[in-house]
Amino acid sequence: MSTPFDVIIIGSGPAGVSAAFPLLHAGMRVLMVDGGRQRHEVPISQDYLVARAQNRDQWRWIVGNSFEALAPSSSDSPKFRVPANQYVFEDFSTANRIVSEHVVSIGSLAKGGLSNIWGCGVASLSDTELSVFPSSIESMRESYQRIAQRIGVSGRCNDDISDYFGLDNCAQPSLPLDDLHEQILNLYARRRTRVLETGIRIGRSRVAVLSTAVEQRLPCNQSGNCLWGCARDALYSATAEISTLQKYPNFSYESGFIVSRIDRNSRVWRLCGTQSDNTRGVFHAPRVLLGAGTLATTRLVLQTLRRTTPHRLLACPSAAFLVWVPRALGRAHQRTFALGQLSYTLSYQEAGVVGFGSTFSTTGIPVSDFARHLPLRRRYAIDILRAILSSCIVGNLFLPSTFSSLQVRLREDDSLLVMEEKGESAAVAMSHAARKLSSAFRRMGTLLLPKSFTLARSGADVHYAGTLPMARNPTRGMTNSLGEVHGAEGLHVIDGACLPVLTEKPHTLTIMANADRISREIAAQPRNHGGSR
Repeated sequence: MSTPFDVIIIGSGPAGVSAAFPLLHAGMRVLMVDGGRQRHEVPISQDYLVARAQNRDQWRWIVGNSFEALAPSSSDSPKFRVPANQYVFEDFSTANRIVSEHVVSIGSLAKGGLSNIWGCGVASLSDTELSVFPSSIESMRESYQRIAQRIGVSGRCNDDISDYFGLDNCAQPSLPLDDLHEQILNLYARRRTRVLETGIRIGRSRVAVLSTAVEQRLPCNQSGNCLWGCARDALYSATAEISTLQKYPNFSYESGFIVSRIDRNSRVWRLCGTQSDNTRGVFHAPRVLLGAGTLATTRLVLQTLRRTTPHRLLACPSAAFLVWVPRALGRAHQRTFALGQLSYTLSYQEAGVVGFGSTFSTTGIPVSDFARHLPLRRRYAIDILRAILSSCIVGNLFLPSTFSSLQVRLREDDSLLVMEEKGESAAVAMSHAARKLSSAFRRMGTLLLPKSFTLARSGADVHYAGTLPMARNPTRGMTNSLGEVHGAEGLHVIDGACLPVLTEKPHTLTIMANADRISREIAAQPRNHGGSR
């Protein structure tokens, strides 16, 4: 069967765009489809603090015309309550037939996927961590380099966690710290030996945010608007790369197409779905690359395989906390970068690194988002926070997926059920981690506020992976080194679903590097899957 495309990529998020570039460079005809949701509001251009003091219409972007910020959220993160962000994840579960039982399940139908609202944290896996991949370590290292240079990564610094990130050879300089984080880093330097005894190491965050301009994207100017949308495009989003892809004559883009089913006709794959005008649509290609997000991708593959056996879903248990710096009491809020400024690793002597997190300025986050976690009535919590919040930083913590117990299963009606097996390992590990963090901050003359350490609900980390893991000798329900589904030649998984391991590190860069590696190897193969030339 003759087809107009060599490859169809499902999803325009970080995995999809990373896979597209090598295929296009090789001259292959690529169609990309996505759900097509887009942001309608223009990000504010004023500094956050200026807008809060002067903008009479600030309620529109803080609370929302339909009071979106006040509605119950499926996630504990404040970014999911930002009114302008609602388009990113609206209708995802319904359109992709995802059903959850006591688990947070989040995905996106948006152009650019979840990269529209991610925290921009990046890291590469170590050689030991990459050794479980069925591909060569050298190939993944090359892809890390290619991706980091393309998207722009900042944070280059010779510090205690440089080797942990493994990105300084391709990173831009670090963004400036605000004075509060500068104080904490100086305190750490002076009391480093005592802090290291707790198993905590601290250094600069590595983030996919520009400190130096790249083409049309401007460097971060510390406006504090990271949560609300960057008017300078300093924060990486896959959305911005669609226009670059559209410059290739062999690239086609079908926005607003939601895939409902994938099946095979002879040697050609058929995608059936719904177009933006609610009419049915069909596309054909000898190869399909699935980058729709772990949950949506998993449902489509299990549906294609007619496989109802439960699959493990990797996720990272997470928590958040507030740290007070008493010597900074009375400090005024200042304009600053509102994503991760410092990061840390948490180690147990017998197990090595088992935790990772970053710390953020409280500027750019409404007081109400902190008050909801304090064990006080709202009015008293807000009064206290107004007095001390400018002298606080907020932190998060992620544990590796070995502490999670999530599963997915295709049901008889072809919906995907996301569920959790009850266990206490994550809670016990989090309790131990909280004590270590409290001790480390106390040794620096700061205080992890009592009762502020809050465990997120299962799945709220949105670090989903591993449902269709790559393996050297894959069996049914697994994938090979190209992410190709066992028993389904030409059907490839390129997003988190094919990762064989999920550590505590930020995983988006690894997803992108793996998608780049897979597409480079596909492009190097003879084109023998039946497409016309």
